[in-house]
Amino acid sequence: MAKSNPYGPREWLPHEKPMLPGSPSTPLHPWPRRIAFGVIGLLISITGALSNALVTANLINLQGTFGAYTNEIAWLPAVYVMGNISINLLLVKFRQQYGLRTFTEAFLLLYALVAFFHLFVNDLSSAIIVRAAHGMVGAALSSLGIYYQIQAWPAKHRLKALTIGICASQLAIPLARLFSSELLQLEEWRGLYLFELGLAMIAFGCVLVLKLPPGDRMKVFEKMDFVTFILLAPGMALICAVLSLGRIEWWFSTPWLGVALALAVVLIVAAIVVEHNRKNPLINTRWLGSGAMIRLGFVMIMMRIVLAEQNTGAIGFLQALGLQNEQMHNLALAIISGVVLGIVASALTIKPGHLNWPIVTSLLIMMVASWMDAQASPLTRGNNMYISQFLLGFSSAFFLAPAMLLGIGNVVTQPKNLVSFVVLFGMSQNLGGLIGAAVLGTFQTWREKYHSSLLGDQLSLLDPNVTDRLSQYAALFNSQLGDPALLSAQGTAQLQTVATLQANVLAYNDTYLLTAALALGTLMWVLWRLTRQRYLNWRQAQRLLAEQRQQAILATSTEKE
Repeated sequence: MAKSNPYGPREWLPHEKPMLPGSPSTPLHPWPRRIAFGVIGLLISITGALSNALVTANLINLQGTFGAYTNEIAWLPAVYVMGNISINLLLVKFRQQYGLRTFTEAFLLLYALVAFFHLFVNDLSSAIIVRAAHGMVGAALSSLGIYYQIQAWPAKHRLKALTIGICASQLAIPLARLFSSELLQLEEWRGLYLFELGLAMIAFGCVLVLKLPPGDRMKVFEKMDFVTFILLAPGMALICAVLSLGRIEWWFSTPWLGVALALAVVLIVAAIVVEHNRKNPLINTRWLGSGAMIRLGFVMIMMRIVLAEQNTGAIGFLQALGLQNEQMHNLALAIISGVVLGIVASALTIKPGHLNWPIVTSLLIMMVASWMDAQASPLTRGNNMYISQFLLGFSSAFFLAPAMLLGIGNVVTQPKNLVSFVVLFGMSQNLGGLIGAAVLGTFQTWREKYHSSLLGDQLSLLDPNVTDRLSQYAALFNSQLGDPALLSAQGTAQLQTVATLQANVLAYNDTYLLTAALALGTLMWVLWRLTRQRYLNWRQAQRLLAEQRQQAILATSTEKE
């Protein structure tokens, strides 16, 4: 008996037909099975997102464990994003050609294996290699979580499924800050990876028990796809390296940053030239270069830059004050509550015809939250930021699904653009986060130096307030030091520490004001675009109405003649 063609067309019932090539079919399921799909989808989404979140939330602890400098430990989250952003170029076509079940089981097994190998990492170099591999295999889990959510909901509620699947990953970093301190107490950093391995094994078992329905398969890979990948992947990796390390190594004093950036530009431009001249491109440069796609990408990147205020701004500020993750549990709970409420609100309100207004609402909320944080002082603690960080958590989830659906509408009518859209969305989220951390971190460092110089100019020994404060600080060490010179030096050092702390606080307040200004600028631009589009639609409607009236008048005059 001849073997059936796996790439042949299938007969689907109307409600079963896959929405896009590479996505699963959607047969009817009983409610217990739907609930199981939903739970597994959440588990897979959070498992994939926690991989990087556990490292990001514990960089300071991992730095001590590996005995690494700040610029060395920063490579761990950087290489994860490098692998994650690069592999997205091939994942969509892999699903389309080899099928969803192979994709699901292969990548979850690889994910579990990489988590297992993490347990045997003994130095920073091997940890960096394993993190890069984890970024590549972890990229598959985000789309897998969405596909499981789609199976959990009836057709009329499919937008809610997309919203939950897309936004569930936003829970990862606050969840990591909530319980990772306890994991570190098990066996230092191996406790983190034991937990991650356990999640991966549970998710792998779940997908073996409850498999996704099959979808259409087709031969889509071409040899030139790998040429593009070989050019674009290292180019994007170099961009990620520059953005991650620039503010630590400092932009204008480290030659390799300039060399890496120049090489990245050459590789990316070469990849674009190759794709622009292909008959069947992996990335549709003409579609991505259209005004609508450029505007969408710009807005998503700007929102990611503003949202970097949560980790680079608020959490970085509290860490500068000396707080650790275990002292920010309630703040993490506030962020989680905001994200959950944002997911629920987005799922309940999302409408295909009104996808811009959740973005407008989120930008407005981000602006208010950043302005609230700009009132910080050296006495500010996590409990003073509950409301602002709750609002940022809400807005981070509320805008994400509508922003993705704004672009995916064109993909449904032109499935060949699916890879291009996945690349656009993934780059806007990954690169947007890195750009946000780089911009805000650089701005905070610059403003700290500025405020330090101003405060230093005011700390004169001719000022009686300064001499009185020096005497108070010196008195703190009277019982420990008997030498007046050492007491004076210790008092001066203590005053300098307090002045540096105050300069950092002022710099963080300036950073919050910057994010508020960026949110306001983006909001005004979006509102202008929406107003302009509404006006153009109104003018077109008026023009059509005038033409109809003119035709009616001509028809009436013709009848009279």
